[in-house]
Amino acid sequence: MEKIKRLIFSLGIRSTYQGFHYLCYALMLCLQDENYLLSVYKYLYTDVAEHFNVSRDSVDHCLRTVVSACWYRGNRDLLIKLSGYNLTQKPTNGEFIDILYQALVST
Repeated sequence: MEKIKRLIFSLGIRSTYQGFHYLCYALMLCLQDENYLLSVYKYLYTDVAEHFNVSRDSVDHCLRTVVSACWYRGNRDLLIKLSGYNLTQKPTNGEFIDILYQALVST
């Protein structure tokens, strides 16, 4: 979990965002079972929402907020480096989670 938190902090996302906590838990689930990446909204968000006792839409909204925080005010250069390709626009939530997942499994 510390490795996940360090990665998210390095992207300029602070723990004051509720989405920070959702993202940490979501990445932990993906590291346990990569099949979550195949159905982010249906399964991953559902399990994150259940864990935090919130709605799936709340998880989606809070994750969009942290993706925007990274893209507009955070370390966009690191995100692009982690992605391995030139991101020309803000990634979707699923793409963002996949980029971070790949970074975690490759280190």
